[in-house]
Amino acid sequence: MDALSLRRFDRLDFDRLIAWIENPEALMQWAGGFFRYPLDRTQLEGYRASAEGQAATRRIHTACDVAGQPVGHIELNDIDGHAARLCRVMIDPSRRSQGLGRVMVRLALRVGFHELHLHRIELAVFDFNVAAIRCYAQEGFIREGHLREARRVGDAIWSLDLMAILEDEWRTRRQPLVDREEGDRS
Repeated sequence: MDALSLRRFDRLDFDRLIAWIENPEALMQWAGGFFRYPLDRTQLEGYRASAEGQAATRRIHTACDVAGQPVGHIELNDIDGHAARLCRVMIDPSRRSQGLGRVMVRLALRVGFHELHLHRIELAVFDFNVAAIRCYAQEGFIREGHLREARRVGDAIWSLDLMAILEDEWRTRRQPLVDREEGDRS
């Protein structure tokens, strides 16, 4: 599995992200109705700008592999000092099924719990997205609820699962990794 890092989402990422959104369903799955199809640079400029400044309530990241190539997108939103929402998680379609999603989620949780000192991080995921649900569960998220028929997409109506992880749950899961990393340095 590739090592990843997170960097701030910027204008150089716009065209790549637009190319990853192939149809209205992909946009809904990624953004949950936050953007309108087709995704364009104007929408992304407003989105990027909303993460700037001291009062910003979102952190938008591009995930990059060891060569510095962007492979994903992830956001912490509605940051209020106590909690945040993990959202707009996407992997480059050509890089899916390589475990990158788990690494991205792990890095975003570190930002939320270690850097921002949050207590809770939650998310909503469409209930048919089994791979994403499995990824979140493997990183410690617990299913807390279900929103039936929450979003209309064309002729279909999609339901959402609600999941969350608390800081102490994250720290408990993280401790064996910290112990191993410290053992590697001695």
